[in-house]
Amino acid sequence: MFAHGKRPDRSALKAFVAGQSAISISHDPLAEYPVELVSGDEELVSKTPANENGDCPTNWVELLCEGLAFDLKGLSPGESVPIPSVRHRFDVDAGLDLGDHEALVLVPGHHLAGGERAVPVVKGLIGLARDLVHNFEDLEAIIWPASASAIGPRFFESVITAWLDGGPFPALGLTAFEEGEGGALQSVGLDFWIDQELLIEPPLSVDKIAATRLGVRLVNQLVLVGGIDGSERVVAPDGGRLVMRMSRNERFIRVSRE
Repeated sequence: MFAHGKRPDRSALKAFVAGQSAISISHDPLAEYPVELVSGDEELVSKTPANENGDCPTNWVELLCEGLAFDLKGLSPGESVPIPSVRHRFDVDAGLDLGDHEALVLVPGHHLAGGERAVPVVKGLIGLARDLVHNFEDLEAIIWPASASAIGPRFFESVITAWLDGGPFPALGLTAFEEGEGGALQSVGLDFWIDQELLIEPPLSVDKIAATRLGVRLVNQLVLVGGIDGSERVVAPDGGRLVMRMSRNERFIRVSRE
């Protein structure tokens, strides 16, 4: 997310890539669609051809990072990409109007179709996003659509770097928590990682701060093991015993006192 007029253009992106040893531009559509040229007497010399949709898709490039290809779309001076909805903010001022911003989007390339949620692909995607955050000082927030979260650049860079270096999963950001039915605390976005959401039931969820801390710990564990099948028992931070059970529809992992 960038303020109006602050999105990087191709030149800025090429300068970023030039400073990286593991990142390169593997495809640039401008190599196929030349810029329109006009002679001194205003006679058209060459024109960028349109694609089958009638537009000229040149505001993106394909980036290669450690053997994986990702598309970065929305480069200036082309149009900004649509901005996803946001319900949660992490280190982002509540007064910051994200709707008044412009955006780029980083997505797995078409060569990775079908494997977009594979852990190596997602880690490559998020690691590349971290490198972009580190380079572009005008970047004001990162949106992770799976959890409808907006994340501040410094917080994003810190927790992602720690995770990629073997630390805990960044549950506050790549997932989020909100109040569910009956006062339960429910995760948002965990299903992207394990196809299930976490549901911390009352009375564990009465203290929302303590329940969130518990949720962060459990999300980290669940992402590591890939979810559960059936039920498992875990020790709570206070030493008590908890049980995690799959819901009947298998969409939730319900957490309660044993």
